[in-house]
Amino acid sequence: MTSLMGHDVERGGEALAEPLRRLHSQCREVSPMFREVGIALDRDPDSIRDFLHLPAFGVLSQIFTPPEFQTGDPVVDPFDPTCTALCVVLEALSHGDPGAILAGPGAGLCRDVVRELGDEGQKESFFGQVNDGPKWTFFGLTEPGKGSAALELETRLVPDGDDWLLYGEKKYIGNGARAQLGVVFCRRAPGPWGIEAVVVDPSAEGFTGELLPMIGLRGARISHLKFDGVRIPAERVLGKHRPPSRRGIYGALHALLRFRPGLGAMTLGLTQAAVDYLAEHRPVLPKADQLRVDALNDRIAAVRRLMYEVAADVDRNVVNAHRIGTVKMRAAQLGEQATILAAELLGPASLVEHPWLEKAYRDLRAFEFMEGTSNLHRLSVFQGLLKSDYFPVDVDAPRY
Repeated sequence: MTSLMGHDVERGGEALAEPLRRLHSQCREVSPMFREVGIALDRDPDSIRDFLHLPAFGVLSQIFTPPEFQTGDPVVDPFDPTCTALCVVLEALSHGDPGAILAGPGAGLCRDVVRELGDEGQKESFFGQVNDGPKWTFFGLTEPGKGSAALELETRLVPDGDDWLLYGEKKYIGNGARAQLGVVFCRRAPGPWGIEAVVVDPSAEGFTGELLPMIGLRGARISHLKFDGVRIPAERVLGKHRPPSRRGIYGALHALLRFRPGLGAMTLGLTQAAVDYLAEHRPVLPKADQLRVDALNDRIAAVRRLMYEVAADVDRNVVNAHRIGTVKMRAAQLGEQATILAAELLGPASLVEHPWLEKAYRDLRAFEFMEGTSNLHRLSVFQGLLKSDYFPVDVDAPRY
């Protein structure tokens, strides 16, 4: 099987076009520098500012900034910020350290919401602020009692003259307590069309954020946010020019379904790094153990191939949530299996003698809880099979 990255263990990307293969190679060239960043962030999550000059963060700026708003010279060859390109970049850089990606500044998940829902003035304002020096953003969907159930939001948007006031809480929000800008999903009225997406300024009165304790991916700065009458000017309600059915909930699902393959890509990048670490530190194994490693590499390649197929579907406006959930679920499972196997084959004291492996062991388990646990995705896959739409057909698939 043809190698995507230049050595036999990393397979599954045969269908990628040459520009994307070249993009992956360029990202892998700069990804090793993220190892140092990840270790530093594990000790001090706020040390991220010491590393923002690295080229790898320039690559992230390229992928999370729409081309029309990019400034400065590109670090890698210019590319369209498609879902497939997102997967290519995130998998390659995560071979260095996914925690560095999550800790970095930029539009992040907000990119697709603002780009899809915002009018020209809103997009210029948002991306202009993000580009004005290092700016962190947050994507405010998950709530303490509801998780990421987008249709059950309790955060409220209350009219106040021509403006609005925001009340409620969001929890488990990446970079929430240190962000300078964010998008919050909230309820203006009952029902799915009563949900809005608003741009929030964390410096506004009534906004508070606290950091939550973390064991893995500590640089992501997962936070608990509270809104007690935070003023939202009318021009910060995204999608005012669109009908209610194409606004808040539409934006949330649009962003999540486009990003979920990328989350699988991050998981696979670190999973492959764990297997490569094992090969580097124990290149010769008994035949039975080598067969276990080979089988794991084959499963990684299979999920990688499915990930790129799903991303290509998304880029064609064919969205199948069941297959997208499969990628995320299987990637998280493979991450756990890879670290368990590496720890076993490197010896009883491996997590003490190999600090990077111990960190990867913790970090990979965090992906199980991001964007839905495996049990939720299993239910989604089962429902898709029952409805016979696990495998999408373009003409019948839901479209953006």
